[in-house]
Amino acid sequence: MILTRAIPFFLLALGFAPSASAQVFKCTDATGKVSYTNERSAAKGCESLSNEQSVSTVSMRGAQSAASFPRVSSSAQKERDSARRQVLENELANEETALEEARKTLAEQEAVRHGDERNYQKVLDRLQPLKENIERRERNIEALNKEISGLR
Repeated sequence: MILTRAIPFFLLALGFAPSASAQVFKCTDATGKVSYTNERSAAKGCESLSNEQSVSTVSMRGAQSAASFPRVSSSAQKERDSARRQVLENELANEETALEEARKTLAEQEAVRHGDERNYQKVLDRLQPLKENIERRERNIEALNKEISGLR
């Protein structure tokens, strides 16, 4: 209901939107990547689009080009990679320690049977969070090993 009321206002607003016309060129590089430009100097070998063809544009003001993007020296990158590997290895060691503790706790709790647990389902319910903790630790270890193996 609200949407049907808003459509005429939206269409009216589009009618008052300022229109800009500029020569637009469609460029295709050797790999088949298509780009659009309005700069004649960059349009060598590009096809001019007529005014009947519609092109949506997005302003790239403030965006950095690849050439102006800061570069990192190889030694600095190696230091970063080394620090990252160290952090991941520390996390892996912590997770492995926590996994052993969780397995130990589960084994201890499996041997214990409380007086109010005559129904075996109550035992399973009490042990379930411990089993989930073990599974979570195992998934974390697997993810960390995968992350470490992907490092250079």
